[in-house]
Amino acid sequence: MLLEENVSLRPYNTFGLDVKARYFARFASADELRELLKLPQVQAADKLILGGGSNLLFTRDFDGVVLKNEIRGLEIMSEDADDSTALVRAGAGESWHGLVEYSLDQQLSGIENLSLIPGTVGAAPLQNIGAYGAELRDTFDHLEAVEMGTGALRVFTAGECGFGYRESVFKNTLKNQFVVTAVVLRLHRQARPNVRYGAIAETLAEMGIEGEPTPHDVSRAVVHIRRSKLPDPAEIGNAGSFFKNPEVSQAKFDQLKSQYPDLPGYPVPGGVKVPAGWLIERAGWKGLRRGAGAGTHGVHARQALVLVNHGGATGAEVRALAEEIIASVREQFAVELHPEVNIL
Repeated sequence: MLLEENVSLRPYNTFGLDVKARYFARFASADELRELLKLPQVQAADKLILGGGSNLLFTRDFDGVVLKNEIRGLEIMSEDADDSTALVRAGAGESWHGLVEYSLDQQLSGIENLSLIPGTVGAAPLQNIGAYGAELRDTFDHLEAVEMGTGALRVFTAGECGFGYRESVFKNTLKNQFVVTAVVLRLHRQARPNVRYGAIAETLAEMGIEGEPTPHDVSRAVVHIRRSKLPDPAEIGNAGSFFKNPEVSQAKFDQLKSQYPDLPGYPVPGGVKVPAGWLIERAGWKGLRRGAGAGTHGVHARQALVLVNHGGATGAEVRALAEEIIASVREQFAVELHPEVNIL
């Protein structure tokens, strides 16, 4: 539990931004976290809980303490009497995709559509991660979290988490008040594959999968799709999808559809969800590169939803580009984009 000073965060954020934390420490248990929270330097400073750093854009040095969550552990807590479902508990410091692989190895399904989402388990409920027609809340049972002010352990049910589209109470009313230490999911013993969204069915066919696909099949298809569209952060700095998909009224969607017949849309309560990537690409941003030499950044050539750092760009430059894209989409479509990435 060493408290280090002036630590580079470049290895700990997938944009690869070379910013520094005034203080930095790791914790591997709730007790270690409590001990860190008692330190005078930690109590007096702004605090950032860091998982995989895959949903962060640092625009400056962090003049506070970064606490890296490294709580591990994967286990089946219990199973229903009829063996239809099981509760799986994962330490918040486990990788999310590692949890997906563990569940599949245990013949459990429910999160295969969320395969290869970067980041840690503890970050998943903060923004209710989702992809390909599935969201964390679909299988979420409860989580355990330590209150930073008191060190007390609290259990949050799904209702208490206030899940919405890439939202939870931990991004709003309870922001910076709790540290997630474990997440418990209710997964299914009997396969319930969801192949209705995106290119999953098409990819399964290309893979030669006929009939009812297994959860393993769906996971492999999702991994293939994500790798074909999204850059590997180990090769190109990025945080995956930078923007949320906006939701518009049915009337607004009909108006846009009359102008742009190829505009996709997905019905949601109260309106229609429109792909942000489509809007950004149609506005002419896909594949854009800015800057020179090591400072080049831009929009990914295969997926307009992804902003990239090709080397030595700053977070401020990436943020400025995001703001330009938001203004451009607003002007052309009268639709407001909002970042999915947390900007610090």
